[in-house]
Amino acid sequence: MSDRDEGSFEERLRAAQGRQPSEGPGSAVTSAPGAMGIGVRVGVELVSALVVGLAMGWGLDWALGTRPWMLVLFVLLGGGAGVANVWRLMMPQKGIGTSR
Repeated sequence: MSDRDEGSFEERLRAAQGRQPSEGPGSAVTSAPGAMGIGVRVGVELVSALVVGLAMGWGLDWALGTRPWMLVLFVLLGGGAGVANVWRLMMPQKGIGTSR
């Protein structure tokens, strides 16, 4: 490989980087999440809350010997927490885009 090929590559690389919009941490390019992103987040919120509730209930049932009462209780609490998280995600935030 010769110096001429490397110089040509460097020139093409700089030209390509100049044509591409900057999207780094200090970039002003922002966009709202799409429907797919929101849908995935909703699913993750619900499933993770249920899994945490299930694990806590199972662990307490195992430790206390109260099968299945803690499991039922914590699955319900986990489901409620997941719904509350989704509710907070979907409700418009106060103070953003309002004059008050």
